[in-house]
Amino acid sequence: MSSDSIKIVWVYPDLLSTYGDQGNCIVLERRARLRGISTRTVHVRSDENVPVDGDIYLLGGGEDRPQILAARRLRNDGGLHRAREFGAVIFAVCAGYQLLGTEFGGEEGQPVEGLGLLDIRSGRGEKRAVGEIVGDVDPALNVPRITGFENHQGVTHLGPGVKPLATVVHGVGNGDGTEGAYADHVMGTYMHGPALVRNPGLADLLLRWALKRDELPPLPESWSERLREERLNAVLS
Repeated sequence: MSSDSIKIVWVYPDLLSTYGDQGNCIVLERRARLRGISTRTVHVRSDENVPVDGDIYLLGGGEDRPQILAARRLRNDGGLHRAREFGAVIFAVCAGYQLLGTEFGGEEGQPVEGLGLLDIRSGRGEKRAVGEIVGDVDPALNVPRITGFENHQGVTHLGPGVKPLATVVHGVGNGDGTEGAYADHVMGTYMHGPALVRNPGLADLLLRWALKRDELPPLPESWSERLREERLNAVLS
């Protein structure tokens, strides 16, 4: 990978693409290009092989059956695992987040084998979490408070191999007062919104990881930053 080019891979949009999660692709492209960084985005459907030469891989949300099918096909394909071995960034939302773990709940709550890319285990809770979520990000990531929309019945338990992305200020998240998880350059969250549109600081973190940079040139205040502030004020006021 050259220092001024990023390949973004949108994984299985035919199975995992709810609540406008494709917006995560769009905002990464835009924030990179505003800094003079060229991008190329590849949409990989579930009947295609996942390329191993991407820089950022994105997975969105989905219903139970597509989630199970996606997990099975990604396990058999192996491309996402090899990409991680090569140092790629992986960002997954909701169903995509759960299937990154070792296990998640199927249609009837039965355990389904995940990809094992994150040390997490998800099951089905008693109540559905629907609404706004706000969290304070792990200080080590140097990202401001995050905001999003959650709609899931998952409860996610974090193993010792991961850290929580954030501590919940408002909402449910993993169900234990934390939201999301990350290890190395693999990150998952329950936040839709889309998450990276609502949280430009989080988008820039993924770009920094992909480019192996500590910092990126700042951008002028944008509509995404204003949206973030509006949602935070609406939820917490």
